[in-house]
Amino acid sequence: MKHLISVEVENRFGILARIASLFSARGFNIDSLAVGETEDPTVSRITMVVPGDDQVIEQVIKQLRKLIDVIKVVDLTNQPTVTRELVLVRVSARGRERDEVMRLVDIFRARIVDVHPESLTLEVTGDEEKIEGLLTLLRPFGIKKLVRTGKVALAREYKG
Repeated sequence: MKHLISVEVENRFGILARIASLFSARGFNIDSLAVGETEDPTVSRITMVVPGDDQVIEQVIKQLRKLIDVIKVVDLTNQPTVTRELVLVRVSARGRERDEVMRLVDIFRARIVDVHPESLTLEVTGDEEKIEGLLTLLRPFGIKKLVRTGKVALAREYKG
C-alpha cells in the first residue's frame, strides 16, 4: 500500500538530505517527493508517497519524529485530503492531431504553455486519476517529454 505522509520541518540547510538518508539507510523507498516553503517562511512542508505496509510506515514515522528539525509528521493516507500534481508534457501535434490534442486540453482543463510546429507543451494539474487519464489519451499522439512534480496534499479542514 502507498502512504501519503506530510512532514513539517524547520526550513534549514540539509534537512531534506537528512530525511533522504534516513530512508536510504533503512532500505525504504520514496515514490514521490515534493518540498516547499509554507505560509511561515521558517517552515517547509515535505509531502511524500511511500510504499509499505502499516508497520513499515509506523517505523518510518517514528524515525522521522526523532530528527531534530522535524516539527510534525502526519500520515494523510486515510484522511480526507486535497491532493494535486503538476505535469508538463510535450506531445507531438501536427495537422488534424493538433486539433484533437487541443480538444483534450479543453476537456481536461489543461493549458497549452508552449507551441512548436511539430508539438504542443501542456500544463496539467489535478489528482493522479485525472493526470493518468490525460496521459493515457495523449500517448497515441506521441509523448516527447514529460516531467511531474509528485503529490502535494493538505488535509481537509472541517468545522463543527
